[in-house]
Amino acid sequence: MKWTGVAGVALATSVLMPAMGMAQQPVVYPAKGQNPQQQVADQGQCQAWAKQSTGIDPVAVAQAPAPAQGPAVGGGQRLGGAARGAAGGAAIGAIAGDAGAGAAAGAVVGTMAGGRRARQARAQEQQNAEAQKQQALNTNYRAFAACMEARGYSVK
Repeated sequence: MKWTGVAGVALATSVLMPAMGMAQQPVVYPAKGQNPQQQVADQGQCQAWAKQSTGIDPVAVAQAPAPAQGPAVGGGQRLGGAARGAAGGAAIGAIAGDAGAGAAAGAVVGTMAGGRRARQARAQEQQNAEAQKQQALNTNYRAFAACMEARGYSVK
């Protein structure tokens, strides 16, 4: 019984934690009895002010394309890996009596290692782009929240 409880908490944590780091638009409550029409007008004015003062358009940021997906070929990682692998393989092959076969085997292994480095670099670029996107949205949302609070709303 305890195990399922621990497993449930671990599963919930792994599912919910990534979402908590994402930018979330503030929730606004009319703390001073503002009517719905006034709230809509204030929100529109505060969204425009936040966009103008921060230079960040949350709609454009949210719709911005992600970094290009596809084969990780950039940066010359595969070629560099092949060259290093061939050099190392030739040295080992020379000891064994066949430098050519060692160089060929080393080039294959080096190319694979270079491809792995290229994929890791692509994944890091994507993570950085997403982090910048979230930071921009958070900046805009903070400005919006400040404006709404100044107009008498409770913002969380």
